Amino acid sequence: MMDVNEIREYLPHRYPFLLVDRVIELNPGESIVAIKNVTVNEPFFNGHFPDHPVMPGVLIVEAMAQAAGVLGFKTMDKKPQDGSIYYFVGADNLRFKRPVVPGDQLRLEAKVVSERRGIWKFDVKATVDGDTVSSATILCADRKV
Repeated sequence: MMDVNEIREYLPHRYPFLLVDRVIELNPGESIVAIKNVTVNEPFFNGHFPDHPVMPGVLIVEAMAQAAGVLGFKTMDKKPQDGSIYYFVGADNLRFKRPVVPGDQLRLEAKVVSERRGIWKFDVKATVDGDTVSSATILCADRKV
């Protein structure tokens, strides 16, 4: 289990782009399960959309990528302060199944598929109340800063 203070050690993101609130399961080299609590106070809801708030799909993908980033950093036993950063570099088979709205709790899951020369491939999924919201295979590049 990781709280937001420990997550901030493994992700360089800060408000309003830190999209992982808690890690509830972590198996380095294998998988992670993290949580993003979606509240009406999120800054993006002011414009997306004012009368029908929906979390932008790109931010759902970013949340899944951030969970994968924590998994990658923990697997390598590295932190951004060590001079390393993960860049989100690609997505395949990206699908959205339903909107995410205020009050939802996103369950973010990532599994390591492979790692070659600093390019990590993850299968990721976001669910709300057991229903799949989004899924993809994403690529992240571990680079020196």
